Amino acid sequence: MLNQFVIVGRLVYNPELHETENGKKVTTITLAVPRSYKNANGEYETDFIKCVLWAGVAQNTTEYCKKGDLLGVKGRVQTRAIEKENEKPIYLTEMVAEKITFLSNKKADE
Repeated sequence: MLNQFVIVGRLVYNPELHETENGKKVTTITLAVPRSYKNANGEYETDFIKCVLWAGVAQNTTEYCKKGDLLGVKGRVQTRAIEKENEKPIYLTEMVAEKITFLSNKKADE
């Protein structure tokens, strides 16, 4: 079986590095990824994909990337449950980045 994704998109906002209670570094980024086909109105729609980055990948992306930069992301999809007392669990599907490729930055493009 295979659980792998590859996307290319632009950062929607500047990444911010956070630290968990265990001292692990993490950041969440959102990439704007335009679809390759037009909708019924003849326009290209955009998907906004959230990705979770850990450790060195998170640190490097936070240090070297900013809003508008073009990134390639390779990773896997995972699902986790958030359980609250007396409520049904909420299931979240996340893209976990394993490798980030810095394709271009907005400053260099201008």
